[in-house]
Amino acid sequence: MLGGPLGRRRRRVLVTAGTQKRPDSGQRGAVRVGARLCTFAAVLLFSASALTHGAAAEERALSLYNLHTKERATIVFKRDGVYDKVGLSKLNAFLRDWRKNKPTSMDPKLFDLLWEVYKQGGSSQPINVVCGYRSPETNAALRRRSKGVASKSQHVLGKAMDFYIPGVSLSKLRAIGLRMQAGGVGFYPSSGSPFVHMDTGSVRHWPRMTRSQLVAVFPQGKTIHVPSDGRPLPGYAEALAAYKARKGAPVAVASFGPDDDEDASGSITVAAADVPLPRLAPARIRRICRLPGASIASSPRRRSTSAASPRNRRPASMSISTRP
Repeated sequence: MLGGPLGRRRRRVLVTAGTQKRPDSGQRGAVRVGARLCTFAAVLLFSASALTHGAAAEERALSLYNLHTKERATIVFKRDGVYDKVGLSKLNAFLRDWRKNKPTSMDPKLFDLLWEVYKQGGSSQPINVVCGYRSPETNAALRRRSKGVASKSQHVLGKAMDFYIPGVSLSKLRAIGLRMQAGGVGFYPSSGSPFVHMDTGSVRHWPRMTRSQLVAVFPQGKTIHVPSDGRPLPGYAEALAAYKARKGAPVAVASFGPDDDEDASGSITVAAADVPLPRLAPARIRRICRLPGASIASSPRRRSTSAASPRNRRPASMSISTRP
């Protein structure tokens, strides 16, 4: 046992150390909670960083084969969530009007649409391009030869592509396009080279699908596409609200006649509308137009500058066309 000043100093140190207060249970709990919160925050930050990095690191590319030029290419058009100018330029050249050898600035949203369709299609084969850009000169020449070419085609605007994907049925491609509700969807299974048309214009489809066909694509009825009977599916209002929120722009007015902005001659196109649906044609005309490929085209009445009597006024004209 130590004695003297050294021993007394040692005892004082031991006594002082033994009398220090320990944190009570409440303080210890607060410390543990704080540590857990810090750990949770760190995990969230790491997860967000990983997700952001994953999204930013995404590359979007299209593998294409042009049936007319026999060209093949795989072109990256989007990197880190930003459109790649070089890639867009290459796609513009690839989808040029091959008859005139003229490119245009295609709508980049069309490439996003095609990329998503290809991903959902599940094929490893390239997209076979039937038609991309079409110059006004080519469009006019084709219109002189065929009634199936619209004067204001989305192809002329650089917003459309006709295509098919080997190994993916046209019905599946149409269903994918319809569910995306991002533009027009045309179905041409009996063409020389069967294909689907997709564009970034107003939401519509042709030829018009029956109610049962549309329900098969939208079992819950949440779509702004309208079946051939003219009655929207039960989820129309909900789908329309979602479309407005996504687009942030007015919705195109519904059309029950051939749309002049599309190659839909001989068919009826439909777009979503937040206005009352127009009346259908008379019963006899409707029966005829239920035939495959039938359509109704009506021209609006023109106001006469002269005071013509009701008997002399010309009624609105209506024509019926069918596709072979």
